[in-house]
Amino acid sequence: MAQLDPNQIHVADSHGCCCATDDHRTEGATRQPDNRGGSLSAAGAGPSQLQLFMPAIFSFVLLICGLALDNNWLNKPAFFSGWVRLLWYAIAYVPVALPVIRDMFRAISKNDFFSEFTLMTIATIGAFIIGVYPEGVAVMLFYTVGENVQALAVRKARGNIRALLDQRPDEVTVIRAEIPHVVKAQAVDIGTTIQLKPGEKLALDGELLSDRAAFNTAALTGESKPDTKTKGDTVLAGMVNLSGVVRVQVTAAYTDSKLSRILTLVQHATAQKAPTELFIRKFARWYTPAVVGFAVLITVAPYFFVADYVFSEWLYRALVFLVISCPCALVISIPLGYFGGIGAASRHGLLVKGSNFLDVMADAGQVVMDKTGTLTKGVFEVREMVIDSQFDKTELLKLVNTLEHHSTHPVATAIQRYLGNVERISGLEKIEEEAGLGLTAMMDGKQLLVGNFRLLDHYHVPYSLNTAAITDTVIAIAYDGKLAGYFTIADEIKPDAQAAVRELKIMGITPTLLSGDKSAVVQDVARKLGISKAYGDLLPEDKVNMVKAIRDAGDRVIFVGDGLNDAPVLALSDAGIAMGGLGSDAAIETADVVIQDDAPGKIPVGIRIGKATRRIVWQNIALAFSVKIAVLLLGAGGMASMWEAVFADVGVALLAILNAIRIQRMSFGILPRTGQ
Repeated sequence: MAQLDPNQIHVADSHGCCCATDDHRTEGATRQPDNRGGSLSAAGAGPSQLQLFMPAIFSFVLLICGLALDNNWLNKPAFFSGWVRLLWYAIAYVPVALPVIRDMFRAISKNDFFSEFTLMTIATIGAFIIGVYPEGVAVMLFYTVGENVQALAVRKARGNIRALLDQRPDEVTVIRAEIPHVVKAQAVDIGTTIQLKPGEKLALDGELLSDRAAFNTAALTGESKPDTKTKGDTVLAGMVNLSGVVRVQVTAAYTDSKLSRILTLVQHATAQKAPTELFIRKFARWYTPAVVGFAVLITVAPYFFVADYVFSEWLYRALVFLVISCPCALVISIPLGYFGGIGAASRHGLLVKGSNFLDVMADAGQVVMDKTGTLTKGVFEVREMVIDSQFDKTELLKLVNTLEHHSTHPVATAIQRYLGNVERISGLEKIEEEAGLGLTAMMDGKQLLVGNFRLLDHYHVPYSLNTAAITDTVIAIAYDGKLAGYFTIADEIKPDAQAAVRELKIMGITPTLLSGDKSAVVQDVARKLGISKAYGDLLPEDKVNMVKAIRDAGDRVIFVGDGLNDAPVLALSDAGIAMGGLGSDAAIETADVVIQDDAPGKIPVGIRIGKATRRIVWQNIALAFSVKIAVLLLGAGGMASMWEAVFADVGVALLAILNAIRIQRMSFGILPRTGQ
């Protein structure tokens, strides 16, 4: 995958409002900015605010001058009448109307005859036909202002996500024979050593070769606190070096970095629509033709029932009705609200793959979490190693070290570090990693097993060790059908894990801990975190069955995990959350939400963002419907003019937009303990 083109990220159609066909929405979303700024390319800054509003400012000045001339403010000069007056308002109308008329014909070419652009064009041209020129200009002018405000809101909502697209430099400094060479980042191979100067961004994922370095990870995680790394630690593309000159060994190609995968997820984030968005889209498709039909009836039907029927009077009422009926406020504010939620989540280090998952998080009744790498750091340390005296310790450890280098599991990595420079040998055959159990291999016809004791049970290896009495994780070594020894391994709980659990409880959400680790370890972690429901010794299929049971009981379930073993249950849950740093590629691809900095404290943050987004969306729906219904009835009865229609359409849309962008200013960080 090449560097992602930010133009591929879409929000809505070119004007934020709904056209009746999805094709038109997509086509409009990728256009270059028009003079109203209705379509903004995320690739650049787009037109300045002055450029964006210049046509509207020009029309507004002419409109105000025209109204002054019409209302004797300047003693109503004699010249301002007839064709001069018409020409004046026509000149004011054209700058703001031409783009809308153009979009109307584009929509019609795609068989969308009842778009919002059609409603606006018919209503304003009709106003000119019956001689109410100022109202015609005002409707189109304020509609354009609303579109421009929406464009600015979208630009702001995209800002956090667009920032992700510029994290990696195009070039890197490669060290070859101790000589630096500047090359394209995409051309760097795995295993290459690159050099990073102070203040430079890392372009590729890698392993730190320098003894110690501090990195700014704010662009990836939203956290401004520097992250100190030591030799051998993983560093990710997008991090900024805060130390002296450091060296990094590349571990993933440019296109396979964590950031590349995350950007791919963000690229498609808005493709997944929330149920509310889907409903409004369907609603607009039958609503718009219906109101056009009603407008025709308002114009024609009174001829048969009203004695003093005047065509221009009833046509004016119909035009007012059309302007009021435009679903702009709904179809702008709802996608904008959800996109704002996705942007707010991104700003807090959460990448949401679709607006529908914001709704799921808002409705969650239970959060089921894995232990290792999710609530604990996943950075294991071997505390003790015991080898049975009947085995050759040196040869056995060579076999174990060789086998463990075939796994990237945190436990395997801990054993590799502990064994250090123990020689690795050739000859291992049939090496397999069994999900939730461990590693198996054959050596000279003898089976080697390294994993938990369920792996030994699976292969019927006898043992008498009482593992329940050991509070740490125990990894067994079996060779040739006998228990050869074991490692005890300890993990550390993440600093914000306890606060995350506390906040979930405050929100009325039940936290549950599921782990493949032994029950004694799981229960100890659960006790420290305050989790009452905790289950250990689980295989991946056991996790799947337990999550199924929770869902069958009626709760919407969020599952949070990081490993390859978690991928099935991440896919099964209503919303799967993966850890983006330590998390496996399979977990990140399968999950619906990715936590960039692996912090469990982001789980309640995501839920609060989901709740806030849905609350704002429903506020906008209630506002738009209540105002429009009231003014529609007044308009049909002749008690509302074009000015009230402008407020019902554009005014409500502006209020809804301003409400939708509030989420960008909200804080969703961890609540202080006193907030209980």
